[in-house]
Amino acid sequence: MTVSTDAQEADGGPTKGAYVIDTRCGEIGEVVRRSGAMLRLRPPAGGRGWDCPADAVRTATPREQLDARTALANARSRGDVCR
Repeated sequence: MTVSTDAQEADGGPTKGAYVIDTRCGEIGEVVRRSGAMLRLRPPAGGRGWDCPADAVRTATPREQLDARTALANARSRGDVCR
C-alpha cells in the first residue's frame, strides 16, 4: 500500500508514495525518492522512472490519483508489476 497521495513533507513538498503530475510533460508519477530539490518519479503501472525538479510538479487531482491506482491494479492483475 502506498502512502496517502496528498502527503506533504514539512517543507510542503510531496512525500514518498504521493502521486504528482510532472508539469513539464503532463505525466503522472509516484514519488519514489527525494534528493534535495529533485524527485525521482515512476509511472504508476510500471515502466522507466525519471527525475523531476520538485518545483515542476503539482499534486495529482483525486481523479488523476484514481486513474493511477486503477492502472496499477490492472498491471498487478496482468502480472506486470510486483509492488
